[in-house]
Amino acid sequence: MPSLYGKQITDGKTPMLLTITRNLEKTLLRSISERYGIRYDSLSYTVPPKIELGELALPVAFDLARRVRRPPAQIAGELASDAGRLPGIGRVEVAGGGYLNFHLDRGALARDLARSIGRERFGCETDPGPGGKIIVEHTNINPNKAAHIGHLRNATLGDSFVRCLRFLGREVEVQNYLDNTGVQVADVVVGLERMQNRTLEEVAAIGGKFDYVCWDVYAQVSDFYQRSEENKQWRSRTLQAVEAGGNPTAELAQHVAMRIVDAHLATMERINVRYDLLPRESEILHLHFWDTAFRLLKERGAVYYVDEGKNRGCWVMNTAEAPVEAPRAESEDDEKIIVRSDGTVTYVGKDIAYQLWKFGMLGLDFQYRKYPRETGHPLWITAAEGDGADAPRFGHAERVYNVIDSRQAYLQSIVVQGLRALGYTAQADNSIHFSYEMVALTPACCDELGFPLTEQDRKRPYVEVSGRKGLGVKADDLLDALELKALGEVRARHSLPEEEARRIARAIAVGALRYFLLRFSRNTVIAFDLREALSFDGETGPYVQYAAVRAGNIFRKLEESGEKAPPLEGAHPGLDAFLEENDEIWDLVCQAARFPEIVRQISQNLELGQLCKYAFSLAQKFNLFYHKHHILSEADPLRKGHLLLVVDLVRRQLEKALDLLGCEVPARM
Repeated sequence: MPSLYGKQITDGKTPMLLTITRNLEKTLLRSISERYGIRYDSLSYTVPPKIELGELALPVAFDLARRVRRPPAQIAGELASDAGRLPGIGRVEVAGGGYLNFHLDRGALARDLARSIGRERFGCETDPGPGGKIIVEHTNINPNKAAHIGHLRNATLGDSFVRCLRFLGREVEVQNYLDNTGVQVADVVVGLERMQNRTLEEVAAIGGKFDYVCWDVYAQVSDFYQRSEENKQWRSRTLQAVEAGGNPTAELAQHVAMRIVDAHLATMERINVRYDLLPRESEILHLHFWDTAFRLLKERGAVYYVDEGKNRGCWVMNTAEAPVEAPRAESEDDEKIIVRSDGTVTYVGKDIAYQLWKFGMLGLDFQYRKYPRETGHPLWITAAEGDGADAPRFGHAERVYNVIDSRQAYLQSIVVQGLRALGYTAQADNSIHFSYEMVALTPACCDELGFPLTEQDRKRPYVEVSGRKGLGVKADDLLDALELKALGEVRARHSLPEEEARRIARAIAVGALRYFLLRFSRNTVIAFDLREALSFDGETGPYVQYAAVRAGNIFRKLEESGEKAPPLEGAHPGLDAFLEENDEIWDLVCQAARFPEIVRQISQNLELGQLCKYAFSLAQKFNLFYHKHHILSEADPLRKGHLLLVVDLVRRQLEKALDLLGCEVPARM
């Protein structure tokens, strides 16, 4: 097991738990080197099975015993004497014939956590970490139809990752790339122009859910292409017209794309997702980003023109391991088309130009306009001409995360290869594909949503969806269904005004959805189930929300009784003895203190499921604590103050964990 806490923090401003662990590792590495002449890069901690055995265990003495031929218990005793003098370490024990068990100074850690939370740092001081700005690009729905459940997984992963990075003090720019000149938009335009013979004015007059209308058009256009060779030609002709701009077809494409972008933004606002910038593909073309990138790729031999074979007339990149300067004897399967034979640019080509701009390597910039629709957050969109407003300095990142599903792994690797071929090795190394697997539905969920199933589908563990085939659950329909079910639960539990009941139901529904989409490993296929997601029992968003509400109710009732909670940054006399005498309460406090550690791990391994598991574990421990201790009726005022302090610490960390997951804490459950 690798070191629990990584290696990037050394400034001494970190929370006490992390500081203790860093100092402990540093001291032991030096001691091992000086005593035994052996060097380790890091130490692998484990967590003892019971809190009374300590908070950390270290088995390094067993490896050292084998290498220096001495008893492991003797080595462990020597190391224990070195580590026991460190601030924050209460005592060190040798157990199991050579394990080092570390017991932390409980009172000191609890007071440090209370101080940091009391200053609204939630147990984490600013940690700029290495490098400068980070760009996270996520959501990226083709603006040709309504968003579906798979898009929600992308958006929640990207948004919660951004929240974690910002919690750690990183400067983050959030981008949602709009492929408004791509094949998918062209397909919808073909459907509207050629299948339905509609003009721009007629399309503009379409009312209702325009993204739903286009969902159906997109599903029908495949059949239109199959009817004749002439129909098939319309895709290429339309795509050329859209890329060229300045014609009725391009105007219709932009109308379609931007109306659907509006719908997508409204959908994402429902799940608490927002962006800083909407870069549009049209500007990558019209502001000559692609022309500049294409010239660089040709000058440096990264792409070449094909004279024969199936890729004749195309500009391609060699994707085999051989250098691009090598003789062109490779298979056509090792070629990736960058420019098609009809002159249109593939997704990969435009994305290479876009990636260069993100790192500030293109020598060009967009113009910017404030997004015309109110989103509740400053939002900018790229344009060929600006609107005169002072835009932030976008781009110029040190690291870029592209949140794109795992099926795009090959294309993402081609983008990175393009950067390397241009000599931008550091930028290639800092281009991170944040991959994830698809979202399907359980057959039971399909039934509840009215999704038609075959008998064969009903026997499967999950049912895949396909926007191209028109088979799938639209994101807004799913959210509506979740809110309706949550509203039924709220009405069954409380007699509330309708507006308040709906507000609580929305918070529960979004919490259920986001938690469910985040709690699995990102490279696991999710089978979404309505009932499971909305359950108030088990590892769900509503369960964690309920624990946070329960903790908040303690302080609401305390205030109603005229009492005041002890200040977080108070002296808390007797706290050390209280925590030493109550292992299960200390276990709860220690779990609360681990919150920043979990967030730091996520910033490195990109697994948001760890935060879900942390929040669920903390909620579980708190609920056990809540049922065991009668906090508000506690007769001993000193003990009552300590119990309230523990509740406050847990409540704040639960609330912040839910915030990073994008989930609100309802007023009641």
